[in-house]
Amino acid sequence: MINDIKNDAEARMQKSVEACRSQMAKVRTGRAHPSLLDTIVVSYYGADTPLKQVANISTEDSRTLAVTVFDRTMIQAVEKAIMASDLGLNPNSAGATIRIPLPPLTEERRRDLVKVVRGEAENGKVAIRNIRRDANSDIKDLEKEKEIGEDDARKGEDEIQKITDKYVKAVDVVLAEKEAELMEI
Repeated sequence: MINDIKNDAEARMQKSVEACRSQMAKVRTGRAHPSLLDTIVVSYYGADTPLKQVANISTEDSRTLAVTVFDRTMIQAVEKAIMASDLGLNPNSAGATIRIPLPPLTEERRRDLVKVVRGEAENGKVAIRNIRRDANSDIKDLEKEKEIGEDDARKGEDEIQKITDKYVKAVDVVLAEKEAELMEI
């Protein structure tokens, strides 16, 4: 039973680290990367559709993204969706291709983005700690129901803490990588 709780907690913590990593990927560095546009949704014939399902997104160079829309009638809608996003991008359309130049980041903007990334990392750590709390609560419930002994409960809580420490460290590694990426010129 304790192993089930441990495995569940570990799987949920792994998902928290991945969610943290994907949230940080949305924070724009100076480099163009197709994942910057992953959150953009386009109204495609009345249905909200992710941009990558209606267009091909690629990098032209280190500072320019190219979006090739599959359906030429959708170019205006895609441009509008990119402008409406909170990414601060201004697309330029040339035929069936929309080019999105990424402005260079100033030092001040880089520091602001580092603060945002640290906030995302803290949210990831909070999520991991909440999972630890839930797992420890489940173990205590088993102990109260006399399904496991006090020694097993302590051992289980220690193992949950080790798993928690491992995933908090993983979030710290993701944070350090993103901070280095943001501060590099």
